[in-house]
Amino acid sequence: MDKGLIPRRYAKALYEFATEKGQQDAIYSSMQQLEKSFVAFPDLAKTLANPFIADSDKTKLLEEAAGNPDNDKSAKIYSDFIALLAQNKRMDCMRSIAKAYIDIYREDKHIFRVEVTSASQLTDEAKDRLDKVIRQNVGSGTLDYNYAVDPSLIGGFTVTVDSRRLDASIAGQLKKLRLDLVK
Repeated sequence: MDKGLIPRRYAKALYEFATEKGQQDAIYSSMQQLEKSFVAFPDLAKTLANPFIADSDKTKLLEEAAGNPDNDKSAKIYSDFIALLAQNKRMDCMRSIAKAYIDIYREDKHIFRVEVTSASQLTDEAKDRLDKVIRQNVGSGTLDYNYAVDPSLIGGFTVTVDSRRLDASIAGQLKKLRLDLVK
């Protein structure tokens, strides 16, 4: 079975169960915190994959990495889910499951992840104009922005909305020109 398919199935089952219990938002927060923990502590994935570490220790680690749950109901759902993963020997898939859960939640709630990278810091006015243009192209939904500065763009910006990308940077234009000249 595909390693990407397994986490997606677990995440979908968790999302459906959490939705049934009215806890999908709280679990979403836990999954976001868990993903941040995986980024901050790269050895977390190695620890979960280590067969010599007890499942009880891995469980404590995953509960700590997800932060404090919003309420007792979501804490129970999350801890029961980790117990299921331990029983099925799938704790090493937790990062992929968290990512898949976040994707499923965003898709269901119409939340679009927008990554804006510019050559220099954008002004509030520029952010507002960019927001209007993006909203015209995305339609209804919530936009979750992440801004970054990359001087190597020389000028302009790139915008990535989920998997679609617009490159309006000078570096991108130069690269395109170089490719055209090579042809």
